[in-house]
Amino acid sequence: MKRTLTAIGLTLVVVSAVILIINIRGGTQNAPKDASSHSKMPLRGNEEKSTRSPLLQWSMEQKVSQTLYIGIQGLTLSNQEKEMISQNQVGGVILLGRNVESAPQLQNLVDSIRQANANNPTPLFLGIDEEGGRVSRIPDSAIMNLPASKKIGDTMDPELAQKTGRLLAEKVKAFGFNMNFAPVLDIVNNPNNQVIGDRSFGETPERVKNMGISAMQAIQSARVIPVVKHFPGHGNTSVDSHYDLPVVDQTIEELEDFEWVPFKTAVEQGADAIMTAHILFPELDQKYPATLSKTIITGIIREQLDFNGLVITDDMAMGAISNNYGTSEAAVLSIQAGADMVLLTDTSQFQSVKNSLIQAVRDGQIPESQLNTSVTRILQKKETYKLSEPYEDTAEISQLNMQIEEVWNQIQ
Repeated sequence: MKRTLTAIGLTLVVVSAVILIINIRGGTQNAPKDASSHSKMPLRGNEEKSTRSPLLQWSMEQKVSQTLYIGIQGLTLSNQEKEMISQNQVGGVILLGRNVESAPQLQNLVDSIRQANANNPTPLFLGIDEEGGRVSRIPDSAIMNLPASKKIGDTMDPELAQKTGRLLAEKVKAFGFNMNFAPVLDIVNNPNNQVIGDRSFGETPERVKNMGISAMQAIQSARVIPVVKHFPGHGNTSVDSHYDLPVVDQTIEELEDFEWVPFKTAVEQGADAIMTAHILFPELDQKYPATLSKTIITGIIREQLDFNGLVITDDMAMGAISNNYGTSEAAVLSIQAGADMVLLTDTSQFQSVKNSLIQAVRDGQIPESQLNTSVTRILQKKETYKLSEPYEDTAEISQLNMQIEEVWNQIQ
């Protein structure tokens, strides 16, 4: 599978009070129409456009929009969604299972998203959940699925985890994604935990740490941004946060010695992004779940773990949040707490969430300096990974599938 992503131009971004200058380039690609009939992905062309947009001159609306990581509703991009992307300069777009039907359809959808963003000065994060096992979005008809993390973890072979991580990254890159919401660093220590289950590498901190960090670093080495999840840990729950709010009664000492071990190591080893969990930890914060908790996001992730990468919330459409908070309220609380980006797959809430965040900044509920810091992190990450730099993906479908088959053979 071969592909060339080409630049839309060079954007010079002058960042906040410290006058930090970072280069951001916006890009667009013409997706191939059909991958199923070719062994290689055709090269992608693009048009060039250069825009200068100093952050200090950005409007409040532009800065707030960068903190929004949106979903779309169907298999194609609606006119309303095209306008949402082109007019609002959102930070990222995530695709879910509902957005994928076939390889050609997925390629065309990703291309249409990039085209919608073509005239904006910054490239998009294009994210997907590609963990292997039961959480896989890339069509099997194009590229084989990889084993669940539990099967990889059971081998206790970090080199196999590394190989799997690289292949996951190659899979998502082949369809134009630059961010993968993986690996899962949760440790399954509750036999009734179905939502995580075999998505975890195992039941011990050491195994999850060794295998998970190997996978994370391999994804990074393939120039895809990994998002480790779900802090402070989703392994000791029996309630699925997609439907309701789990409560975990563990002390901070227990969490430090167990759940946080893989996350601490991930931060030490250069993690790019952490996703927060929609879980209430009363010993840490009696009122707010982790996604909305300043104690957890600022106090623990930022200060205790000394993490300065991106903090991205889990989806605000999940029952743990939507059953207990208004979406706009939750978005404001999460940014107040220290999150950089809000994952919002229910786009019917987009405008109200955006307006609420703008108003919260204007009212002083969210300091503008904090917003600037978050936008700076977002832009720096996009520049670090050269999201709009030209690069050529030389992976062939047949070779990828052969390597994935080798992984399956190793776990037999």
